[in-house]
Amino acid sequence: MNGTEASGTPQPSLPEDAPDLTPAFEPDGGQGSGGGRPSKPRPGLHLVATPIGNARDITLRALDTLRGADLVLCEDTRVTSRLMQIHGLHKPLMPYHDHNAAKVRPEVMARLAQGAVIALVSDAGTPLVSDPGYRLVVDAVAAGIPVTTLPGASSVLAALTLAALPTDRFLFAGFLPPKSAARRETLQELAGVRSSLVFLESAQRLDDMLADAAAVLGPRPAAVARELTKLFEEVRRDTLDTLAAHYREAGPPKGEVVVVIGPPLETATPDAADLDTALRAELAHAGPSAAAAKVAAAFGLPRRDVYARALALKEAP
Repeated sequence: MNGTEASGTPQPSLPEDAPDLTPAFEPDGGQGSGGGRPSKPRPGLHLVATPIGNARDITLRALDTLRGADLVLCEDTRVTSRLMQIHGLHKPLMPYHDHNAAKVRPEVMARLAQGAVIALVSDAGTPLVSDPGYRLVVDAVAAGIPVTTLPGASSVLAALTLAALPTDRFLFAGFLPPKSAARRETLQELAGVRSSLVFLESAQRLDDMLADAAAVLGPRPAAVARELTKLFEEVRRDTLDTLAAHYREAGPPKGEVVVVIGPPLETATPDAADLDTALRAELAHAGPSAAAAKVAAAFGLPRRDVYARALALKEAP
């Protein structure tokens, strides 16, 4: 996953002075143990995680695999070539992104079928998480071609671990819709999920996204992480409404952004009278669907059940 880890997002900035690394080699390219220089990686598709900002955040196994690959598939050859140069690697690169994947994939599959070692990387982070590559993996698995992963940097996990919010259960939901109405509808669908929520977001839309989240989810604790692993890394932690007000006043932050929102606040289970009172108050100025969504989010109840009760109250004399 990227520094926002999404196709078409701004290019990650890698340190100009990042030193070349001298890996501790293993005899089979990181797939076994021992010393000496690595042999060529095994044929197949290798999903290689790359740094999300700091060029040193790449594993020795990833370097071995990139060094031994016959071909490296990447979103933007300029970004990947810079990373390769920093680490002293020189391999053929082929663009593979949302706009050309359907055209390129048959050629890649043919090379894999012939026994090639092909590495797939994203611009930053772990491939396939808000990045192209899923369809290629599906086709490779269906064709019986070996597929392996080389874990590494991920902006999603980096932000989650820094947010100081529950990490035992979380849902990664990618980017929310850019339009407010659709964004609020999606947030309403997620309101009852009893886990931390992780989103990628454009810096330009951040204040609007936080404001919509506050309106739908209430004053939940949240964290905005940006420039992760870089020199100006920042994590701002507060309630959704306070964070929305801050970024509305301060303007869009620089860098790539990950938003982590805490799970529904623990409240006592409302009795039927409390639920009806809240629903009647909302039904006075909203339809059953909108009223149910807001009350369900406030009480942490399933929206379907609250909607059924809202319809019953609306139809009651």
